[in-house]
Amino acid sequence: MKFAAVLSLMLFGLSGALAAEPADARFFETRVRPLLADHCYSCHGPQKQKSDLRLDSAAAFKRGGSSGEPLIDTAKPEQSLLLRLVQHADAHKRMPPKQTLSEKQIADLALWVKAGAVFPANVEASPGDKHWAFQKRVDPAPPAVKDAAWAKSPLDAFVLAKLEAKNLKPAPPADRRTLIRRATFDLTGLPPTPAEVDAFLKDTSPTAYESLINRLLASPAYGERWGRHWLDVARYADSNGLDENVAFGNAWRYRDYVVNAFNTDKPFDQFLTEQLAGDLLPASDAVTRRERLIATGFLALGPKVLAEVDEKKMEMDIVDEQVDTVGQAFLGLTLGCARCHNHKFDPVTIDDYYALAGIFQSTKTMEHFKKVARWYENPLATPWQFVHAGGELPTALGVTDGAVMNTPVLLRGDHLTPGKLVPRRFPVILAGETQTPLAAADSGRLALAKWLVKNDHPLTARVMVNRVWRHHFGHGIVRSVDNFGLIGEKPSHPELLDWLAARFVEGGWSVKTLHRQIMLSATYQTGSDYNAKAAEADPDNRLLWRANVRRLEAEAIRDSLLAVSGSLDKTMGGPSLQGIKNRDYLFDHTSKDKTTYDTRRRSVYLPVIRNNIYDVFQLFDGTDATVINGNRATTTVATQALFMLNGPLMMDSAAKLTGRLLADESLDDAARVRLLYEIAYGRPPTEREADRAQTAIARFEKDVQGNDRRAKAWALFGHVVLAANEFVYVN
Repeated sequence: MKFAAVLSLMLFGLSGALAAEPADARFFETRVRPLLADHCYSCHGPQKQKSDLRLDSAAAFKRGGSSGEPLIDTAKPEQSLLLRLVQHADAHKRMPPKQTLSEKQIADLALWVKAGAVFPANVEASPGDKHWAFQKRVDPAPPAVKDAAWAKSPLDAFVLAKLEAKNLKPAPPADRRTLIRRATFDLTGLPPTPAEVDAFLKDTSPTAYESLINRLLASPAYGERWGRHWLDVARYADSNGLDENVAFGNAWRYRDYVVNAFNTDKPFDQFLTEQLAGDLLPASDAVTRRERLIATGFLALGPKVLAEVDEKKMEMDIVDEQVDTVGQAFLGLTLGCARCHNHKFDPVTIDDYYALAGIFQSTKTMEHFKKVARWYENPLATPWQFVHAGGELPTALGVTDGAVMNTPVLLRGDHLTPGKLVPRRFPVILAGETQTPLAAADSGRLALAKWLVKNDHPLTARVMVNRVWRHHFGHGIVRSVDNFGLIGEKPSHPELLDWLAARFVEGGWSVKTLHRQIMLSATYQTGSDYNAKAAEADPDNRLLWRANVRRLEAEAIRDSLLAVSGSLDKTMGGPSLQGIKNRDYLFDHTSKDKTTYDTRRRSVYLPVIRNNIYDVFQLFDGTDATVINGNRATTTVATQALFMLNGPLMMDSAAKLTGRLLADESLDDAARVRLLYEIAYGRPPTEREADRAQTAIARFEKDVQGNDRRAKAWALFGHVVLAANEFVYVN
């Protein structure tokens, strides 16, 4: 039931029936449809429909049977007819009639029902060469536009052409205060200081904005910010989760590798290759060798059912998680949906799946599968540390090659029903029917990585460019950033996506160069002014007629509070788990969470405990790292307001911030109010705000009790400022 609980968190809040997202579609295809096929279709399938009930299509499932009672009760899902039948709640209505589903199967159905009973509608399958994502990437010329003077780069022509086709105009440019705040949060996840804002405003040179971008890209905070984005994709965590929630005590080494990779602008093709096959790359020195071993933590970070009694099932579940992670992270494809049958939507066959599975089954991720199973870690010790060092030698979560093999197709995904062997290779829709056989001497991970980063690969560059675009604009050019398949969204600007991907590859796969290309454009520098005509024509702003107003992510909210209070510890790197050894039990049915979050370091260095995420991050849509997530949601719930009003971090930050202002005797109260607004919002208060601030502070000082009434009054007003929307939203 622990696994079901985790999945319920993963699926909570997803779309309702018939609206398929990657996570819920995958759950249906891998856990629900095979169950229905094995136990229901013989009586309620295409050949026979007892009680006029058919369960093999979305429409038929929704229609129900002759009883007239819907299978799913959307108001009280736990009381749904489907669940009552399989739970044998009524002795006269038992399904299946001659046997009982296992506890796990019933739990899967219950989880599916409570998550909205997502039953993906049949998608009209188009040939692979018809779907845009599988077509060869092109390098289109920027289109001609009427208002050529508006464009600052060729990128802008693609956006403006779409707007002009709808008789729309982009919003006016953002003012300089808005621009520096936007750019600073985008690249560092921290607010600009008043001194930084002042320097930018005073710099009247033509290159002032470009210099700002370069300064931010050179900041160590850049790698912490953008490393965190990649860690979402890598499903990074400091614990295993699932049944045995034990410490990934050395996962921090992978996290630090990622932060450093972004700060040093490691070319993305190299970054990808090291994560898939760093152990197979030659290294000229011990430092490089160590770094590349750590990089393979990408493949090992996934949650594992360590107490699974069926060792072969555990092995294939781990392989499945690796195939699906690689598919979504680098290709934007839900390859895991083809474990049990040909992919229901995309032109990916079950043979394609097991051809890739063979690569990862030939990879050593686990030391052993015996209960409780133990994952493998790469040794990092130097020869000197082996003749001289005492105690525990350094290791890193990662993989290495194991016994090389091809994997049989498992009928319905079940390892107890193996079929034909499938040679290791890449998906036919992308690599073609005729492929050079993979070497018999190694797993094929290095060959896989090299294939993924071929300059003409149709997906890899597109997917990464889209991820970067999403974090600059709030939405990707393809909004379903982890799914470029047939049930993913179509790109709003397909030619722009290809043009950017071509520049990305042409520029040596440099992510920092891609940032400059995007941020120096007029499109990025557009203001967020509302326009009724444009809003009516394009209510979701898919055509980018203005900048989206965006709320900060959970980590940026916490880091900003620490930054403005003057208490942010900028120490980089090192272990997240304090006083906890590698493989220690952390939080499950037998133990309490031993982790603490009282550090003042940046949020990227806080522990990520699967099943028990830090409460501030849970409030503001942080990820639990069970699966990859390149596209965080932004919800608005009452508990967020309660945190802003009553959270200890809020009150402490406000007190420290205003305490700094009061300690500066060179300031009078008017100057303190002005500086408070500049620190929190990047702007001075209006005259009305300044007057109201001093009036409020004076009133607070009369109302508060005890000593230090002045300090308490200022802290209360500082809390008001930090709790306002303007602090956590970026225009």
